[in-house]
Amino acid sequence: MSQDFQQQAEEFRSVFTRLSDEVQKVIVGNDDVIEGVLAALFAGGHVLLEGVPGLGKTMLVRTLGEVLDLPFNRIQFTPDLMPADIVGTNVVQEDPDTGRRGLQFEEGPIFTSLVLADEINRATPKTQSAMLECMQEKQVTVSGKRYTMDAPFFVMATQNPLEMEGTYPLPEAQLDRFLFKLMVPFPGRKELATILDRTTRRTFPTVDKVIDRDQVLRWMDFIRGVEVAEHVQDYAVRLVLATHPESEFATDQVRKYVRYGSSPRGAQGLILGGKIKALRAGRANLAFADIAAMALPVLRHRIMLNFEAEAEGLAGDTILRDLLDKVPRDTADFVAAQS
Repeated sequence: MSQDFQQQAEEFRSVFTRLSDEVQKVIVGNDDVIEGVLAALFAGGHVLLEGVPGLGKTMLVRTLGEVLDLPFNRIQFTPDLMPADIVGTNVVQEDPDTGRRGLQFEEGPIFTSLVLADEINRATPKTQSAMLECMQEKQVTVSGKRYTMDAPFFVMATQNPLEMEGTYPLPEAQLDRFLFKLMVPFPGRKELATILDRTTRRTFPTVDKVIDRDQVLRWMDFIRGVEVAEHVQDYAVRLVLATHPESEFATDQVRKYVRYGSSPRGAQGLILGGKIKALRAGRANLAFADIAAMALPVLRHRIMLNFEAEAEGLAGDTILRDLLDKVPRDTADFVAAQS
């Protein structure tokens, strides 16, 4: 590892800490959520947040926009929301000089850097599908013509775990587009008191800009240069394969309670998230612990449980924790194959 890379790694660690500290001036508690959202942004992925209303999810994205100096849009998903309301549509425009009329594309709110898709599961599947191309390809297609979003492009979607009436569960293909699924807990006694102090008085905390768009893109590129040892990458591969009940690496709980396991995007998420975890710990190479630490946010929305698991009230996180205990971090077979 070169001295220059080590210096950049230390600089990234400092920048990440400053960003987190600035966001925490406004967002009380939820340090793991803030770190997860920032990690997903730098990894080039999207985040699904699950929590009851009123926990500051909108404020989190707005604050991110301020500290990163990036534009921000909020889209409130409702049953009557149409795809064109998100991506935009062609409208008739008249040329003031010639009087001729023609179609001109008018961009929807998705054309920004930071998008809050609020209560995304309240929209119909047709509208939800409009997000697929945006999130994966960073573009939209309208009337056969493609329109590209500027980088970085980051979607943070929220869903309410309590109200199921009038909602449409996200399809597996769309869930897979989210790099992380983060659970937003209700604040405790101390945190709730701090929230009241900050929001019911005359002054409201303000944040400072830490980095801009060009610097965000620079760090996104830098992260992909972090080295991954082959045996550590193999651990990520085995974890993903272990979520499939037919795999040789599957645990007893996976075989009994899981219907479908993670896609290859799960392995990508483990590696990218692990790289940021390593840099945050002051290391420029991945360790087994970095991969294991990302397992829950990366895999919890990528495994489908069967009816037996639902009948027993078994949560996906429980199965994943058991999987982390059972899948060895290094194997004799891998070591022997490399010798």
